[in-house]
Amino acid sequence: MKRTSAILTSLAIALAFGGTLLSFTIESAATQRALIAQILVFAALGGVIASTALRSRSGRAHAVGAVRGAITAAQRQSCNFSNVAANEQAIESLMELKDYLRQPSKYARYGARMPRGVLLYGPPGTGKTLLARALAGEAGVPFFALSGSDFVEKYVGVGAGRVRELFKKARKAGRCVVFIDEIDALGRRRDDASSDERDQTLNALLSEMSGFYTADGVIVLAATNRLEALDPALLRPGRFDRQIEVGLPDRAQRLCILKLHGENKRFEPDVNLEELAARTVSFSGASLESLLNEAAMLAAMRDDGGIGKRDLETAFFKTVAGADRRITATMAERRSIAAHESGHALASRLLSPENRLARVSILPAGRGAAGYNLCIPAERVMVTKRDMERQICVLLAGRAAEQLCFGDDALTAGASSDIARATDLAAAMVTELGMAGAPAVSLKALSQRCGAQQGAAKQCEELLDGLYAQTRSLLQAHIGALMALSETLIKAEALTGEEATAILDRALSNETQKSA
Repeated sequence: MKRTSAILTSLAIALAFGGTLLSFTIESAATQRALIAQILVFAALGGVIASTALRSRSGRAHAVGAVRGAITAAQRQSCNFSNVAANEQAIESLMELKDYLRQPSKYARYGARMPRGVLLYGPPGTGKTLLARALAGEAGVPFFALSGSDFVEKYVGVGAGRVRELFKKARKAGRCVVFIDEIDALGRRRDDASSDERDQTLNALLSEMSGFYTADGVIVLAATNRLEALDPALLRPGRFDRQIEVGLPDRAQRLCILKLHGENKRFEPDVNLEELAARTVSFSGASLESLLNEAAMLAAMRDDGGIGKRDLETAFFKTVAGADRRITATMAERRSIAAHESGHALASRLLSPENRLARVSILPAGRGAAGYNLCIPAERVMVTKRDMERQICVLLAGRAAEQLCFGDDALTAGASSDIARATDLAAAMVTELGMAGAPAVSLKALSQRCGAQQGAAKQCEELLDGLYAQTRSLLQAHIGALMALSETLIKAEALTGEEATAILDRALSNETQKSA
């Protein structure tokens, strides 16, 4: 109706303009027809301009209030805590919220106040969004899910308007769960570099969370991978006053996740999920689901019964290192790659025997690697100084093996990522952890308070030089084992962890017998 009115108004203006033209003396019929044609052109042009402006204004108005609605009841019922494997402590904390959403009057009798906001934090893929959906499904209440980036716009005021619209819809829905994923995009710590739009959006969120009461039945959940990046005003009591860590699963929890995601899959008798759970250290729930899906796709391509152990093996290495590609390296390059990867394997076997060697390969894989050495670390809660030093030595062993076998002039760029990771670890030991130099001083914290990190680069250099010398001496002392694994690797191109370990142990045993 408004669009029609705007078009008619534009037409009237164009006709009035045309009438002014007609007021002049018309000398001939041809001139009259030309004037009428001009009038019609002006009328059409005015209508198009008015219609475009109206659509643009309507689009902007819709964009300001663009907040998605709650998911349907069927979608809520399809997800509950039985769909969440592991994360028992997080589920236990959310059970209180579920009980409150079902029986708010019980808590009111005791004068208990539920947290206005609950923050789920932890690594990516650990199930934070799934937990929020499961809470809404268990309580049987509407579930509003948005991402922090949905509130971030270049136009000042748009994000704040969306925040207000979200909470308006939530209050109208009554008891419900509002979930904001990746809240660090919206609630990042404010500083001099922050923009007016982001500050206004964050201020609107802070105001809304302080302005509603849990008696409204609205529970706000948020998730982030970067807890340290959030503004302190968001984390104070009265806003996100409960914080729940959703961490990576341990071995028993990984087994539960694998069983859950394996319920609808056909496994062959040789599949052992307990063994797979032991191998997948540091895998998140999403990574485990992806691994099983990759294995199922491989089995479907073969289509000869079910998912076998070889499918899981292939999917595991593909998930961790990428798919193997055809080798195109020359023989000289193969020898260099084999020596490099054998150096990693030998150093790991000698320095960290508790870690399990899974595969050694000179086949090019994903992420630009010419070869790779996959070692599964032992599960531990704390990492010691010695553990970090050994990890640096294993990283530097590839370059040390190249130097020992082929000399300084034959060093390759293949060790660049290893050296960068070793340097990062050394820098953390020096500047943050107090594991080099003064044991009770964090140079990083000191620099934030007192200026530049005096001598930090020099300490890192000395630490890396010392550990590299140790690594080179270690490989030199066991050069026979290094060469034995390297020569076998050139012929086989890829070895399982058991095969590589057997070669190294046999060579090391022979060295011991000769020295005796």
